[in-house]
Amino acid sequence: MTPSVDFGPARIYFGRNQGKYPDGNQVIVQGTDSRAVFDSPLVSRRIGDDFDQADLVIQGHIHEDHTAGLVHLPQTPVYVHNADLPAIQSWEGIEAAYGYDERTWQAQKKYMLGKFKFVVRPDAVGYDDNAVWDLGGGVKVRALHMPGHTAGHCVLLVEPVGLAFLGDIELSGFGPYYGDHSSSLAETRRTLKRLPSIPAKLWLSSHHRGLYTDRALFLHDLRAFESKIEKRERRILSLLSDRPRSLEDLLARGVLWPLGFDAFWVKATERHTISRHLDELIANGTVTVNEDRIYFLP
Repeated sequence: MTPSVDFGPARIYFGRNQGKYPDGNQVIVQGTDSRAVFDSPLVSRRIGDDFDQADLVIQGHIHEDHTAGLVHLPQTPVYVHNADLPAIQSWEGIEAAYGYDERTWQAQKKYMLGKFKFVVRPDAVGYDDNAVWDLGGGVKVRALHMPGHTAGHCVLLVEPVGLAFLGDIELSGFGPYYGDHSSSLAETRRTLKRLPSIPAKLWLSSHHRGLYTDRALFLHDLRAFESKIEKRERRILSLLSDRPRSLEDLLARGVLWPLGFDAFWVKATERHTISRHLDELIANGTVTVNEDRIYFLP
């Protein structure tokens, strides 16, 4: 039986190992009029009727591990923030959101179809920041646009319970992910600064850390998560302090993942990530780049 816990109208089903990727944690919210599910990770396939009889799906963002259950809800309305909407409506849309080279994209597409049974939903409906779904009986869901991880990434707040589904603000030891074409380092920074102001009493990440009921612990882990951004920046600056380097040289040094970690998506996502740090560092005058695209400290 899949472990779960209830907080009023909200039920949380925990994926394997606290929802560690490739699984995730599932939220189901029941009002007097309708039932909403947040995303659809792999665990959704093991829940049964409580998930399968949903009246609507509210996606916090679009990645393959958050859409694994949509194949079981072909007629259920799906709501996605407008900035992520193209990524669920067509294969061309999600390919553009990832922004991988052709070889990496073909491996990614095969993985999405095999592991997650990813399906496009051209019928998906867009929503904007602060969108509200009234489920009846005073139960509401509010979407708070918190981009960075993806362009349309949202925190979904269950009212009046005060449960904030953080999606992929996962508070893991790896740190924030902003390695897609649609991701943003600057927006990630703003999102993490804004997050403590959400009127929540409970916080649930889709992966890794799971449920927080203690605000002090949540804020402590949020600060540790946020600090990984500066750690990456220091690593890049340390490498450039040794000598000027190209982007390819930096990619070979293991800025995000340890050397030897060889998943098919590593190089593409690390390229996006390091490039965003370099762009920031050039903009603030910390790093200079010459016409041959060699980066160095001035």
